[in-house]
Amino acid sequence: MNNVWEQIKVRLAGKLTSDAYQNWIERTQLERVSEDLLFVCVPDESTAQWIRLEYDAQVRRSMEELRLPFSAVQYTVAKGALNGQTCHYDMPQNPAGATSTRGPSGIAEPRFEDSASWLNPRLTFDTYVVGSSNQFAHAAARSVGATPSRSYNPLFLYGGVGIGKTHLMHAIGWSLLKTYSGMNVVYTSSERFMNEMIACIKLDRMPQFHRHYRSADVLLIDDIHILAGKERTQEEFFHTFNELYDHRKQIVVSSDSAPNQLPGLVERVRSRFEWGLMVDIQPPDLETKMAILDKKAESEGIQLPEDVRIYIATKTKTNVRELEGSLTRLIAVSSLTGQPITLAMAQQSVRHLAPGPEKRISIESIVRKVAEHFNLSPAQLKMKSNTRQIAYPRQIAMCITKELTQASLPEIGRAFGGKHHTTVLHSVQKIEELRQTDEDLNRLIHSISDSLH
Repeated sequence: MNNVWEQIKVRLAGKLTSDAYQNWIERTQLERVSEDLLFVCVPDESTAQWIRLEYDAQVRRSMEELRLPFSAVQYTVAKGALNGQTCHYDMPQNPAGATSTRGPSGIAEPRFEDSASWLNPRLTFDTYVVGSSNQFAHAAARSVGATPSRSYNPLFLYGGVGIGKTHLMHAIGWSLLKTYSGMNVVYTSSERFMNEMIACIKLDRMPQFHRHYRSADVLLIDDIHILAGKERTQEEFFHTFNELYDHRKQIVVSSDSAPNQLPGLVERVRSRFEWGLMVDIQPPDLETKMAILDKKAESEGIQLPEDVRIYIATKTKTNVRELEGSLTRLIAVSSLTGQPITLAMAQQSVRHLAPGPEKRISIESIVRKVAEHFNLSPAQLKMKSNTRQIAYPRQIAMCITKELTQASLPEIGRAFGGKHHTTVLHSVQKIEELRQTDEDLNRLIHSISDSLH
């Protein structure tokens, strides 16, 4: 039963968008189990209300799918930050667990929490893995976290889903709070900013809203693309931005696209983002993905087998959140079954990562990639030369071709300068045997294969 809420969270991670899961579910923890009820710890009452309102059906469905003997979940508010330590709770004063003050129309009044309450303590610079794809973004975030409002204001981080933008935002927040005691650091998601604004308008509490956001020393606002097309919210953000910028306060924004690629963003808001530094975060390469897995495995206190490590890193193409989620899922399966982590278990656990058809890979694309790595031309791999400088890369290319395409041995032979099919078979077998003991060769093959997908 100690793992029951974590099992539900794994299910919810697959049902909700990554933003919704991270904003509302990730920081929750199991408090206790009582008869047929689960008591779950949440950071604040706003989170409890939002989960009850938006995600109750998904929580119940997850419990049914897991065949858990519980009829409902009650949410209790933590008095301290949720950081993996024992939590202390404000127990609910009614069966539904709602304790917040409500306005005359029945709308819950927003509760503007302090700086640290919305920052995830696990998302720091120490836990961020730096690679070639995110090195510049990491350096810019570090600079802002050390000396805000000096160079990069605003700092605009953009890139695909789950590649580390939110991690850098939280890391900046923690760095500033550690370096500058008493600094007013405000972190929010664009969804939360919008919902709080709507509630404050309805309850005539806009002065409270303005006081919270416009008195910030640093404003970190995640997923600004959510505001595209929402002109009233953009208007409010525009004035908040101007107020902070005019008073030399630091602003950090994240988005899934560059400002000029966001439809529905009004021009004056777009132009403000272009005043500062815009940094593109690219998907991680294979080496960075394996380093991320090592870091997470270390934090969980487990030793990840090399074949499992390479398999998961190769299977997850671009999404760091998906990569970490796959490892979390694998650890949960191992814990619940009492079995050690194996490649077979990993293959079973991450089947959901490839729901669509595989990309069709051509022999020519493989030849180009292998030739590029060995500083050769594609034509050289098809020469009749048997020197090691040519033969070894050609054997690797043949092995990858056999693994990634449906081509027969004779077809592969013809593609590589008319080689006999027995020569192809010998080359494939030789490389497969070598990669069992040569870790560098095995990593090279996985790296090339990963780049082709």
